[in-house]
Amino acid sequence: MSTTPGSHVPDSIADFHALAYSRLERFPRVAVPDAPGMRRAAVVLCVVQETDGPLSVIVIKRAYQGRNAGQWGLPGGRVEEGETPEQAAIRELHEELGLRAHPDDILGALDDFPAASGFAITPIVVTLPDTTDLLPNLDEVYSVHLVDLARLAADDTPRWVHPNDAVPQDSPRADITPSDESGLLQMRLGPNMTIHAPTGALLWQFREIVLLGRAPDEARVAHFRQPVWTHR
Repeated sequence: MSTTPGSHVPDSIADFHALAYSRLERFPRVAVPDAPGMRRAAVVLCVVQETDGPLSVIVIKRAYQGRNAGQWGLPGGRVEEGETPEQAAIRELHEELGLRAHPDDILGALDDFPAASGFAITPIVVTLPDTTDLLPNLDEVYSVHLVDLARLAADDTPRWVHPNDAVPQDSPRADITPSDESGLLQMRLGPNMTIHAPTGALLWQFREIVLLGRAPDEARVAHFRQPVWTHR
């Protein structure tokens, strides 16, 4: 398997499928146990490759209405009664974006994230051969973005800031000096694209485990702090 020099991203969707499946198969994921009042959700880290384009993961901006209005997110939603997280993830991917994934497209799962909203979020990693059928549900999705995996893997993408320096969604601050002791993760994926936990935490663990091959105990995320506007 070849990789682009200086990156941690395979060249093709087939190579990524093999790499991700191998790493996720060995990953000892941590599940959040059931508890009174806890609800479950599933999201999809969906990796695609457009014709002559880079391998990318699908990130969405939520519609400016309802829960998490206008926030960055991953396709997904509540796990319904009788569903597994994998079934919920596939259903939500189709309902929100019109994309159909099948069980064979699922490569594995990362750690559950106990969100401040009361949801335990299970991230499911999926590959699709293309996005031909992409048709966003505008009641739920404002915009769809393909984030280059090379950008996600870049050294300067994650930054740690003081919670008071976090800014909502569309207003990245260039004057913040990162500090491992500051306590709040920002995933800076592009102009006006700064993503915090919980979505930022899921993208960070995907980067650390699947793209960079870090040791699991170095890449846990359940303790990551969330800015206050994500607590709903």
